[in-house]
Amino acid sequence: LDEYKFYATETKIQEVVNLLLNESLFASARFIVFYGAELLKKKEDLEVLTGWIKSATPSSVLILVSEENSCDKKLENLIPKENKKIFWEMFENRKEQWLFDFFKKNSYSLTDEANSLILDMIENNTESLKTECGRFFLCFEKGYTITAEDVEKILSHNREESAFTLFDSLCQGDKRPSVRLESSLDILQKIRLSKDSNSVQLIAGLTYCFRRLQVWHGLLAEKEFPSDLDYKIKGFASKKAQKQYRSATKLWSLNDTDVILAALASADMEIRSGGSPIEDIVLQKLLYSIVYKKGRKLEQWEEPPF
Repeated sequence: LDEYKFYATETKIQEVVNLLLNESLFASARFIVFYGAELLKKKEDLEVLTGWIKSATPSSVLILVSEENSCDKKLENLIPKENKKIFWEMFENRKEQWLFDFFKKNSYSLTDEANSLILDMIENNTESLKTECGRFFLCFEKGYTITAEDVEKILSHNREESAFTLFDSLCQGDKRPSVRLESSLDILQKIRLSKDSNSVQLIAGLTYCFRRLQVWHGLLAEKEFPSDLDYKIKGFASKKAQKQYRSATKLWSLNDTDVILAALASADMEIRSGGSPIEDIVLQKLLYSIVYKKGRKLEQWEEPPF
């Protein structure tokens, strides 16, 4: 199975359809995810899609993804109702409530600051949260209230490296670029040596972090001095998250962030098409580009100015 991921801001739908129409010599099927379906409005784009839909074979699958509630009506009409699926993302305040309920169910409680800090430090899916938070139940007696200091002590001490710790290293704006790169490459190596290493998931995690940076930039564009409630609504309730994204804002502008997201998408496609032999090279070049070039493409390898 050949798998691909494309973004409407970078790749024309014509190129995607051409790929779907061309038979692969090495795989029996093609699976493509195309993000930004809400941007498909031009007549020629819709005609190209219509033509492929009429002649599509079972061995070619195209998933159109949109973060909007609806797309262009003509595009909506092309897709049968039974082929549409809506996924509702859990709001930040619901994540917090889920965590409060989880601790209460296990006869514990936690402060607001501890709640926010846990969500900053652990991947926000219920499986990861249950596993990591189980450590508190081993360290404290039932009825105990978990504080932010407890979270720092327990989770930081046992923390495994991940896309989130890698992003935190990249954001250390008080350090020289050479130090940030060296630290980030060290974390990358630890991630790559772990038994659960997955480059695609690593890039997805970094993409999530930089999309949050887009949200942060948007918040500051709306309000010069956001309130605690403003931060909480946007998912930046903890002081640690606010400090991290303030530092990130000084390193990367909104335009830089967009460029970095494009670089992440490009690295994802390169790894998927090139396979494991090139993963380490692609990831190392990606980190160098983020630290020294703000995501801009490297024309050729440049020696870091240590």
